[in-house]
Amino acid sequence: MPVAASSGLPLADLGGGHAVPDDAQLAQLLSPRPVSHNEQPAAHAQDHAPFYFLQQDVPAKPASKAFGSNPVTSGSQRGTSDWFSNTPSPAGFGLPSEAELIALLKPAQFGLPSGSGGAASSESAAPYYFLEHSQASHSAPSVKHGQHASPPSWPGSHAGVGTARPPFDVNVVRRDFPILQERVNGRQLVWLDNAATTQKPQSVIDRLSYFYQHENSNIHRAAHTLAARATDAYESARDKVRGFLNAASSNEIVFVRGTTEAINLVAQSWGRQNIVKDDEIVISWLEHHANIVPWQQLCAEKGAKLRVIPVDDDGQILLDEYAKLLTPKTKLVSFTQVSNALGTITPAKQMVEMAHSVGAKVLVDGAQSVSHLRADVQYLDCDWFVFSGHKIFGPTGIGVLYGKEALLNETQPWQGGGNMIKDVTFEHTQYHAAPGRFEAGTGNIADAVGLGAALDYVNQLGIENIAMYEHQLLQYATHQLRSIPGLRLIGTAEHKASVLSFVLKDHKTEHVGAALAREGIAVRSGHHCAQPILRRFGLEATVRPSLAFYNNCADVDKLIAAVRRIQNGQHAI
Repeated sequence: MPVAASSGLPLADLGGGHAVPDDAQLAQLLSPRPVSHNEQPAAHAQDHAPFYFLQQDVPAKPASKAFGSNPVTSGSQRGTSDWFSNTPSPAGFGLPSEAELIALLKPAQFGLPSGSGGAASSESAAPYYFLEHSQASHSAPSVKHGQHASPPSWPGSHAGVGTARPPFDVNVVRRDFPILQERVNGRQLVWLDNAATTQKPQSVIDRLSYFYQHENSNIHRAAHTLAARATDAYESARDKVRGFLNAASSNEIVFVRGTTEAINLVAQSWGRQNIVKDDEIVISWLEHHANIVPWQQLCAEKGAKLRVIPVDDDGQILLDEYAKLLTPKTKLVSFTQVSNALGTITPAKQMVEMAHSVGAKVLVDGAQSVSHLRADVQYLDCDWFVFSGHKIFGPTGIGVLYGKEALLNETQPWQGGGNMIKDVTFEHTQYHAAPGRFEAGTGNIADAVGLGAALDYVNQLGIENIAMYEHQLLQYATHQLRSIPGLRLIGTAEHKASVLSFVLKDHKTEHVGAALAREGIAVRSGHHCAQPILRRFGLEATVRPSLAFYNNCADVDKLIAAVRRIQNGQHAI
């Protein structure tokens, strides 16, 4: 029987040589992670908003039953790059190794007796679920005139501290998201468009409401009480982002409108200062248009050249070809950590190291990765890291540019106005140090605070817990989609997150998307703002379901049943 390399545990074989842990082993591996003693449990809206809650979607089942008994096969055979097979996984992507998981996730570390309920039983709950019950929501405290407001203790708002919590239960987590109770075309909403945007937990909605009720003011520039409250809330959110990314300082966190603006900021500030004629900028075939167009514009302006890293037939970066592109002329490498069109996870750490070896700066696009994988900018050692709040359960219109502090302070701002200046005369303007020098004008204060609340929520669940649950769900969905005749999966890399792009024989993608919408199932159909990578596979569009931790097997089953009906001609298209 196969044995897990780092733990020595025997693994069950589901056929075809595909070994996976059995239920008891999963329960041992995936018991609640240790957290410090005073972390607050997740808050829920059940006391004041019971109508937001779903019925139990599906009875909890052991892992082998929940995800089927057939093996999930990998993509087509690869011979062009063996990086993944020679690199420890999943540690290379910010996740703990199996040995670390065993050490981290033992129930004994919580002082819980066997059978106490602190660890999931494989008989009563799927052992890869990590949260079990909800708590009453917090009410907003009253604030006397002249005092700073102290917002309610939102879930996970005590960053870095906590107590043991019961295992993850997706049905309970779903109750935190009121929109999942919405009905569309007479059907309960199935939200599978998470790569486009994520839904918001009640705690984020409540935090935004609290800000507008108790803290709304401009920031940094007034002595009155509300200005102090708003400034405190805004800067607290910045520090939460710092902690979430493991940045060295809050001065390295710049608030912007989103990933697109963050990339343009780097291109139009650092790029204009440092890129000259015949310099080279390297991107990959996997990129979103937001990580292509700004560099094209900069190259056209400066006379620089844009180089593109190819991918194999599974959608994986060809590292040997990437190495050939790196020369002394390479001044910048910019690539995505997770492809929005294929779901491919790139070997970001190694790619950063390779770029730095020739003296190039590196920007990592984390828009699709931050809600699925641990983000650690010091571990990656990237020069910039960018993401959008709405991709990680926060509001729209807010995003983050992380940059190394010295690099930010060497860079001239690309926009001018109030808030970013120390002194202005008609002859000269003196700018603040980072991050203020890049935050001209009145920023999106409320939504920055909302982003902080979203990160609190994700921290409360635990990004490792999220990653493990989503990995199992992605395997299940992949296996089910592959069973549909005439369905071709696009992007079959061994290491993926969230995304399942496909085309259906004899059916236009827009028609498939519309037919699914009539059944209340939200997916994206089109080119996903990533036309080059789809054309690499000879396509102009795909249907793209994409998963988040509030999705479950029932959501996947509804999708599969609907696609089968479309394929069998039982749907009016």
